[in-house]
Amino acid sequence: MMKEPIERRRLYQEVMDRIIAMIEDEGLRPGDPLPAERELSERYCVGRPAVREALQNMARMGLIRLTQGERAKVAAPTFANLLNSMSLTTSGILRSSGHGLDHLKEARLLFEVNMVRLAVERATPEDIEKLEQRFNDQQNSLPDMVQFVNCDMLFHSEIARITRNSIFPALSEAMFGWLAEFYTHLVRVPGTEQLTLQEHAAILAAIKARDSIRAERAMTEHLTRANTLYQRFAERQVSAGASEPRSQGS
Repeated sequence: MMKEPIERRRLYQEVMDRIIAMIEDEGLRPGDPLPAERELSERYCVGRPAVREALQNMARMGLIRLTQGERAKVAAPTFANLLNSMSLTTSGILRSSGHGLDHLKEARLLFEVNMVRLAVERATPEDIEKLEQRFNDQQNSLPDMVQFVNCDMLFHSEIARITRNSIFPALSEAMFGWLAEFYTHLVRVPGTEQLTLQEHAAILAAIKARDSIRAERAMTEHLTRANTLYQRFAERQVSAGASEPRSQGS
């Protein structure tokens, strides 16, 4: 029988648990400073490297804020921080599950279709102006595809913000980020950026017209048809690369 030893917890993890318990026991509020590294080191009888690693890990989880030259401070819990701490686990599930990615795409479709309906109902003139600016920013980002993909996420996040639901922007960005790990090579296929812009224009026009049915339809088409067309573009690129010599550029 193969041995499967249980890995011992690293020291910084124990320190982190102690600090979290201290925050709860002492009733520390967002913005309150923690004891200095030296004080924590003496309190828990550990070296400062273990304390520093614990604090850095807590900062990555969004539990505290670290500023150069200042003591760590308790951070206000946010939904974005929660999703960020889940990102590694979520990516692992998506990679190992046979249906995880399809389920995420289905969940995003249902979420964003309902989200755009709320945006139609709640958008102010200022909101629409900001969404138009997001769309223009994406148009102007070409041919920088890294910036184009970032502007794509910001466009959807802006729609989420318009709903006035504080959870939606974080959830929208998280879903986009999880999917981007798998679709980066597709959204960067030449030609698909124009498809994205056309569909974003249709969504924007529907929101401006206060037409929720049209907005839902435009979002549905954007999140379903685009995936199919991205795949076709990718397949064409593979076929072209196999049968024709690659162009060295113009």
